[in-house]
Amino acid sequence: MPWFVLYTKSRSEKLVAKSLHQRGVEVYCPLRKVTRKWSDRTKIVEEPMFKSYCFVNLDENDRRVVYGAPGVVGYLYWLKKPAVVKQKEIDLIKDMLNDFDHESLEIHDFASADRLRILSGAFMGREGQVVFTHGKTILVKIESLSMYVSVDLSKNKVEKLKNNTLLS
Repeated sequence: MPWFVLYTKSRSEKLVAKSLHQRGVEVYCPLRKVTRKWSDRTKIVEEPMFKSYCFVNLDENDRRVVYGAPGVVGYLYWLKKPAVVKQKEIDLIKDMLNDFDHESLEIHDFASADRLRILSGAFMGREGQVVFTHGKTILVKIESLSMYVSVDLSKNKVEKLKNNTLLS
């Protein structure tokens, strides 16, 4: 049976996973442990690795069983078909969560107007603004050089600036 990608309401991933599990559906919501700091305490909490997504292992004909569970929005589609994730990719996510320190795992989604710093390659140390994203390639405007640079995220390291302001 294939794994389908289920889109959930914001911050409802664990609720969806629990509800579907109680209905007998094989569901996987990858969780990573992160340290959260409040004014009065520090605590390790589990948060979803992929925000607003869960994976369900269902037969094609049983896909409608997920509707009615609180927090479910629908399926993620790719080329007008439900997105399918291979079992080996699910296993890879599970292995990664078991083998690596969760604090070192980060998921970055870059959007236009995000500020970032390039950490490797010819433009290492430069900061800029994301202008356009396409897959693993982002177009970055580097104000200090008055130029646009195409950055391949599979070959270069970048970090999103938290305060969204340039330091250059």
